[in-house]
Amino acid sequence: MQSITNTATRYGWAMIVFHWLIGVIFIGQFVLGVVMVRTTSQRTSFELIQLHKSFGFLLLGLIVLRIAWRLGNAAPPLPRSVGTLERRAAPLAHFALYAFQLALPLSGWALVSVSTLEIPSMPFNLFVMPNLPLAESDAAEGFWTSAHWYLAYAGIALVALHIAAALRHHFLLRDSVLKRMITPSSGGE
Repeated sequence: MQSITNTATRYGWAMIVFHWLIGVIFIGQFVLGVVMVRTTSQRTSFELIQLHKSFGFLLLGLIVLRIAWRLGNAAPPLPRSVGTLERRAAPLAHFALYAFQLALPLSGWALVSVSTLEIPSMPFNLFVMPNLPLAESDAAEGFWTSAHWYLAYAGIALVALHIAAALRHHFLLRDSVLKRMITPSSGGE
């Protein structure tokens, strides 16, 4: 029987679901962000922006839950075949991924909070999300727009490196690094 928690060799269902769900939303958000700012129809652009905000709030909630879960469930150690440099770099890379996954939706929330357009954020049309207590201004909106853009491109570059590293482990090194994030742990492991 598979376990919801991590074991000494594999991740449990909870971390696997968080990992893949957050990964898909994070990449999808990047694609949606690129499309929404290039759409010529104002109506379509508005609808895509609202959808982008909805998934941004969902992403923020999921990453907070993932971090909380991770703090209570130690990650399985890397296989012995992983070298010293990679052992030192992996925690830094994962910390950076968590940081970008938090910073991006927070910068987006800051952006809509300081916007002088005062368009409410309604995640999936369920409720009005309150703005952060930040002063509205064109200058602040310009700052947060740039910050959100730079964070998005840096974040997606980091995700691409993460994917490349996982594929390297799977296809070149042929170790269990990727497999343990696909196949859950069993309670007896």
